[in-house]
Amino acid sequence: MGVQKKSRKYAQMKRAISLRDSRLKENQEKSKQKTEEKKDDIVREAPQVSSALFFQYNTALTPPYSVLVDTNFLSHTIQRKLEVIPTMMDCLYAKCIPVITDCVLAELEKLGPKYRLALRIAKDPKFERIKCDHKGTYADDCLVDRVIKHRVYIVATNDRDLKRRIRKVPGVPIMSVARGKYVIERLPDAPEK
Repeated sequence: MGVQKKSRKYAQMKRAISLRDSRLKENQEKSKQKTEEKKDDIVREAPQVSSALFFQYNTALTPPYSVLVDTNFLSHTIQRKLEVIPTMMDCLYAKCIPVITDCVLAELEKLGPKYRLALRIAKDPKFERIKCDHKGTYADDCLVDRVIKHRVYIVATNDRDLKRRIRKVPGVPIMSVARGKYVIERLPDAPEK
């Protein structure tokens, strides 16, 4: 037979109050000070909005359009066997200049031999190259940062997360590959599809 373990009953144990308990006067004073400091930190300024925006309409977007191209946009274009520049011109009914950043090019190089055709297309002299001026090499952050600073770009991507991030930036149209052609959203003059 084993020895029966004796444990104290809950109600009979003495309960000590901890030093971080909110009922202590010192802790109540500290919490009041923190809330007052937070009230002082509130900034009551609205962010600077681009002067090219007229509600959601971006007046800075005029032909020839500069189209920021993403990695997966190029890969989807190749899968659908589309030519980049002529298909863009068919979509926008105007001259287009595909623009590629150093981060997107680096991402294509990292992806290896599977994306060599996309890399070859990206290195085409018809594509305009842009140097990046930020930390890191994450292409999505690069594109969003570029679009926020300069509202003269159309972003070409099929990435859901990147589309979601860009939709939060007013006045930036998004181009994507769908059903064997390019489609554009949020461009005011674009015909509805």
